[in-house]
Amino acid sequence: MTNSTSSKNYAKALAEIAQDKVMSYDDIKRDLDITESILESSNELKSILENTTISNTIKTDIVNEVFKNQINEKIINFLKILINKSKFNEFSEIKNEFEKILDDVNNIKRVEVVSAVPLTDEHKSRITEKLKNKLGKEVIPNWVEQPEIMGGLVIKIEDDVIDSSIKKKLENLEITI
Repeated sequence: MTNSTSSKNYAKALAEIAQDKVMSYDDIKRDLDITESILESSNELKSILENTTISNTIKTDIVNEVFKNQINEKIINFLKILINKSKFNEFSEIKNEFEKILDDVNNIKRVEVVSAVPLTDEHKSRITEKLKNKLGKEVIPNWVEQPEIMGGLVIKIEDDVIDSSIKKKLENLEITI
């Protein structure tokens, strides 16, 4: 899913809170995680807050009640802004965009490594180390097994894909024949 420009802008606004030292990046992330957890535990709450036919006053009162003593007042105010701008439905996208900013701040790159079979800890360690050296960042891999690739690896780094799978090699062979 492609995140909207407004989601990126709201995430940048959250990052500015940290840059201005009002809250730390980690505290903002923690509060966003708590908010997400509460929203996921109550579909009714999420539906109410995303519903544009319910008055913003009612929704902000609900946010005050549900999130007080749970998260920082700055993040509660941020949620109210999302309500008032009819952007609450973008909360998950905003959180994802903020996490990308946090990864950049912490020099972290998340990658997906797809293999046909389970990899040993030694293989995982070697792959992670090679990616770390190539990218010049701390690497957090997400290991995925997909037997249909038959062998080799597929490495996904944001929009880039390095496909050294046997399936891809066979497909390329078919094209040249």
